[in-house]
This record gives sequence, C-alpha cells and structure tokens, in this order.
Amino acid sequence: MSKIQPIAIKDLYPTQLTVGLIEVEDKKKRLLAMSAKDQQSFLQDHPMPVVVGPQNRLFITDHHHLARAASAAGIAQSYYQVLDDLGSLNLDGFWIEMNKNQWVHPLDEHGVRHQYSQIPEHVDALVDDVYRSLAGYVRDAGGYDKTPAAFAEFVWADFFRRNIAIEEVTANFHAVVPHAHDLAKSKIAKGLPGFNG
Repeated sequence: MSKIQPIAIKDLYPTQLTVGLIEVEDKKKRLLAMSAKDQQSFLQDHPMPVVVGPQNRLFITDHHHLARAASAAGIAQSYYQVLDDLGSLNLDGFWIEMNKNQWVHPLDEHGVRHQYSQIPEHVDALVDDVYRSLAGYVRDAGGYDKTPAAFAEFVWADFFRRNIAIEEVTANFHAVVPHAHDLAKSKIAKGLPGFNG
C-alpha cells in the first residue's frame, strides 16, 4: 500500500449511493468533541482507501461514513492511501474492474441496484439508508463480528430490511436495535459475513 497523503474531502469520489446518517451523526459528534489537532491525527490514523480512476480522480472504497461526518463537521482535509491505480482505463473498464474487486456498491436505500452513473460525485450527496445505521449499531453491540468482507454492513442492512418493517425502524430506531441484535444471532442469519450466533 502507498504512503498516506493529505487530500481535500471535496476531492474524494464515492463508490456507493448511501450511508447511514444516524451513524454519520454519531461520528460527526465524536469529531467535533476533538481539538483540530486531534481531528487531523484521528483522520491520519484512519486514511481513506482509494483507487485512482479516470482523469486521476480518487475513488474511496471505504470510510464513506467518516468522510461524510468529517465534511459535516466542517473539516476540509482528510488523508488517503492508494489501493490500486486504474487510471489508464476508460470509464466503462474502470467500473468493470471496480465491480470485479468488490470496490463499488451501487445499491440505493431500498436495496435496488443502479447504473454507476448514478453514484454521486461527493460524499455530501450520499442518501440515508436507515438500515445501514441499524447494521452499524448491531455490529457495535456485538450482534456480528467486524469482517474484511466487502460491504458486509450493507449485506446486514439488506438482511434487516427484509426482516424488520421500515415503520418500526423509523418510529423508534434505538428500540429496534435489541430486536435486530437477536435476529443477527438467530439461525436465519447464519452464513452472513461476521455471523457469530
């Protein structure tokens, strides 16, 4: 992996359509509780993994929540580390390689797949998927293990989307977390990435 380098957050291109805004808000509060120096140290310790794409654009493959939270907190600069350089490919070839490596997730807040052209050009334009926040909360509560599997939290978000009504989740998010935690430990979740039931 390459060296860690500074970058303006506005110059990072997303590789997904959604984030969990409840999770983003939590990260934003944590960042705002830090001094400016500590914010930069934290971001340097959590560099954005990027793939160089056409026109030398930097596409982040992870830490979308952190990038969005930092931007919302008014932090202009973060840090990145290059995973791969696909800058020599045309746009179609680039997305084919990104998909092959599981570095792109063009599914919306309903779990519907879209064309790559629908992925926004800035993290501030990512839309909310409340099930993605639920997946993050359940993971943090020990409902499943953090795993290097690509987009594992989105797999869990889709699992909860199929098993818990949206009205329940939006009516009282925090009250649903224990129920989702129990579902994550149940036999029906066996086979999902990080399952620890």
